[in-house]
Amino acid sequence: MRILKQSFCTMLLILFATVFVSAQETMKRTPDVPYVPTRQVVVDAMLKLADVKKDDVLYDLGCGDGRIVITAAKEYGARGTGVDINPERIQEANANAREANVTDKVRFIEGDLFEEDFSQASVVTLYLLPAVNQKLRPILMKQLKPGTRIVSHAFDMGDWEPEQTVEVDGTKIFLWTIPEKK
Repeated sequence: MRILKQSFCTMLLILFATVFVSAQETMKRTPDVPYVPTRQVVVDAMLKLADVKKDDVLYDLGCGDGRIVITAAKEYGARGTGVDINPERIQEANANAREANVTDKVRFIEGDLFEEDFSQASVVTLYLLPAVNQKLRPILMKQLKPGTRIVSHAFDMGDWEPEQTVEVDGTKIFLWTIPEKK
């Protein structure tokens, strides 16, 4: 059953990739992944696995409707920034932050995750496809300080072995920590 759920989620992610046509006209470039919201049970598990604390600064790359950043602020008191290339998602994330009453702790940036500066992050969350994760990996290594935690929903980073992998409701979640610079 869990394999079916994960396969369904993956197929849904690929299916949504075909829905970009209308949104593309208002974006700087085509998104690298379709928008598929992370289920709240997975959001909660991602933040727990990352051991998010009040003094953390969380960046969600490809933030969609902002639910990960908003949950980190609401449940843990962390500050957060969401980055998404789709202006509609940024509008939705800002509306959700207002509704959750966390606008003092969160911000959302319409931007390209490959061009943004997220060096202030102590936690980075991802729900991107494997090829995007691998393309992003050298940027993460360059920008992030040693000890920064990275949590990915569903997809790994190729040959970079995660420190921990957990399964929640049929979905894998991966954790890495940026190592000391050599």
